[in-house]
Amino acid sequence: MIQNISILGSTGSIGQQTLDVVENLGIKVNALAAGKNVRLLEEQARKFKPEFVALFDTQKAKELKILLADTPVKVLSGLEGVCQIATHPKSQRVVAGIVGIDGLLPVVSAIKARKDVCLANKETLVTAGDVIMPLAQEHHVNILPVDSEHSAIFQCIGKSNPKEVTKILLTASGGAFLGKTKAELENVTLQQALSHPNWKMGSKITVDSATLMNKGFEVIEAKFLFHMDAKNIKTVIHPQSIIHSAVEFIDGSVIAQMGLPDMRLPIQYALTWPNRVESSFKKMDLFDLSALTFQEPDVETFGCLKLAYEAAEDEYNMRIILNSANDTAVDCFIRGQIDFLDIYRVIRTVIDEFPRSKPESLEEIVEMVQTSKIYTIECIKKGIFK
Repeated sequence: MIQNISILGSTGSIGQQTLDVVENLGIKVNALAAGKNVRLLEEQARKFKPEFVALFDTQKAKELKILLADTPVKVLSGLEGVCQIATHPKSQRVVAGIVGIDGLLPVVSAIKARKDVCLANKETLVTAGDVIMPLAQEHHVNILPVDSEHSAIFQCIGKSNPKEVTKILLTASGGAFLGKTKAELENVTLQQALSHPNWKMGSKITVDSATLMNKGFEVIEAKFLFHMDAKNIKTVIHPQSIIHSAVEFIDGSVIAQMGLPDMRLPIQYALTWPNRVESSFKKMDLFDLSALTFQEPDVETFGCLKLAYEAAEDEYNMRIILNSANDTAVDCFIRGQIDFLDIYRVIRTVIDEFPRSKPESLEEIVEMVQTSKIYTIECIKKGIFK
């Protein structure tokens, strides 16, 4: 089992649960990075005693440096500092849990430093999967999925010949509004959108779950992770979140991975792969389960999923626009500036109106993310969305 890791996004939901896992496994944390949560990162630094910590926010990093002055922990800042966390020489794996496009370049740095990446950052593959996966292959790096669904697919495929896989069955809980009609969603509140029935997650990803955009992003990720056309990735609504995903093979067999809805399980597997080790987490008992049910997603009510399937097959910049417009629209919904159904309307409008092109580099991808976000903000300010 690996002995040393770095964690990007240590103060977020994935990062905090990763620290629970590594404490249980006795893995050394060499370096931690976060956005701007000074107090929590200070607590983590004092508890886990990493060699380095970093904050994207340079001003907050100055505050942290003062707070940790009585410790040997070195404080870094900005993108350069976070990339240094991602390339710590002793770390064998890097957990990539930074939310948003900020996580892209640190992941690239980790890959180039030949670190296996435990990937929880969706934007990395959604915006740049066609760059990241060949880069990982070039540097002989494993991209180990942390999302429960992709971890499940990874486990189900195992050492099978990829040519034997005919279909991926990507399960989804359905989020907070499963079964609702568009009319019923007209006046839903943020609090209702954040009431996920099964998972405890950050606000942004919980809203994405409510719109089914999160599942759409996972379709795009699965396309790149498992080299599968989106038309062969089927979304299946499974409200109980017990089957985390399944794989269909050429002989008609379907292998599914099951477990309680606990993100620490896929996190631990990403850290211990190719082995499994004992955990202290609650085990699943089949006799405690209610009926397991499955249904087709309602892509007319939850149009974001349909948009994501379109983007998955697009050869130009639709994936980037989808990601940026969604990021901005969800943030505006959380701030109370638009309604829940406006999230889809904003994204659809920006996709239809933003210039189409094909970025030729990671720098162009990052630039296009920023310009499409600015475009989305202008659409929202002017009320120009369908």
